[in-house]
Amino acid sequence: MGARYHRHSIVPRDGTALRQETSANEPQAEFDGSGHELRARLTGSWTAEHAERVESETNELLAAAEREGRGLIDLSAVTRLDTLGAWVLDRTRHDLGARGIALDFVGARPEHHILLNEVAYRGFQPRTEKRSTSLFDVFADIGEAVVAAGKDFVQGISLLGEIVTALIRVLLVPSRFRLPALTNQLEQIAFRGVPIIVLISFLVGCIVAQQGIFQLQRFGAQTFVVNLVGILILRELGVLLTSIMVAGRSGSAFTAEIGSMKMREEIDALRVMGLDPIEVLIVPRVLALVIGLPLLTFLSSIAALVGGGLVAWIYGDIPPDAFLARLKATIGMNTFLVGLIKAPFMALVIGVIASIEGIAVQGSAESLGRHVTASVVKAIFMVIVLDGFFAIFFAAINY
Repeated sequence: MGARYHRHSIVPRDGTALRQETSANEPQAEFDGSGHELRARLTGSWTAEHAERVESETNELLAAAEREGRGLIDLSAVTRLDTLGAWVLDRTRHDLGARGIALDFVGARPEHHILLNEVAYRGFQPRTEKRSTSLFDVFADIGEAVVAAGKDFVQGISLLGEIVTALIRVLLVPSRFRLPALTNQLEQIAFRGVPIIVLISFLVGCIVAQQGIFQLQRFGAQTFVVNLVGILILRELGVLLTSIMVAGRSGSAFTAEIGSMKMREEIDALRVMGLDPIEVLIVPRVLALVIGLPLLTFLSSIAALVGGGLVAWIYGDIPPDAFLARLKATIGMNTFLVGLIKAPFMALVIGVIASIEGIAVQGSAESLGRHVTASVVKAIFMVIVLDGFFAIFFAAINY
């Protein structure tokens, strides 16, 4: 920065430190040591314009305070102080405090005092000491995970209540309902998701049928592959595969869209305009999921049965008419309905989780990526857990 550098020496109270001549606007520090306490008087402009000089002066101040054991800094003669100067001074105080040396500021102007307090509040946060016992670490991590899961559950229930309230308002005042938003979301979720879901389900149906035939041929019971494919696809795999793919495809999109709006403060703008973000953003998406997921589940089940029938024809010598006849005799209406009953509940779980993670996004791209990942992982996990609960429930009522 073109500043002239100089050194100081600690002198008695009645002495004067020899200094080189410097510009009145440059940061300077005059030291006065008594053997027990260092008194320093700062003058000039402690700003980023004189960053090198600020660092040099604070380094000498740090060394002098270490020799004296305690320090008192007079800021009354400081003409200008910006964030850099305040941060360097507070860093010096923090470093000395870590070594057991007290350093206090006196005489600061009100605006300088506010800046120093802000830097101290935002700057050096206390480090959490690492626990020495690994067993305690494990229990602590488990406890933190349980607390976080509890908070997520409470947030989910709260958001679900807000969604239900918004739906009631829409039903009472149909003019508030945004049909174009619902139509657009149905197109994105259901219509555009059909190709990938049908393809994946078809391939999974082929794989299940092939592995079933190979195992059942050992006992001469390859015809029972129809029972295996039909029950497994209609009751479990159809809705489960569809929900997982929708969670990865549409759930992540919901989180990214809402999170981006949160980052750009568009959600706050909606509130300022007198609009409810839940009603405008979340209700159409959740409704589209609840409507679209059962439709996709039906198409997924049909595609998987077609794949299973094709493989049964090729590997098991079961012609399509025999496959359909045995499927009709084996599969009841309850088997077909089980998968469709699960679909709206899984859609609701995916929508709520995606919305919660989107609203939780902070103002950085890292936060957005982290919450999108969390949305997909949590949604898939909860879909599988919910499917397990439904399996236990339907088995208990013998449905």
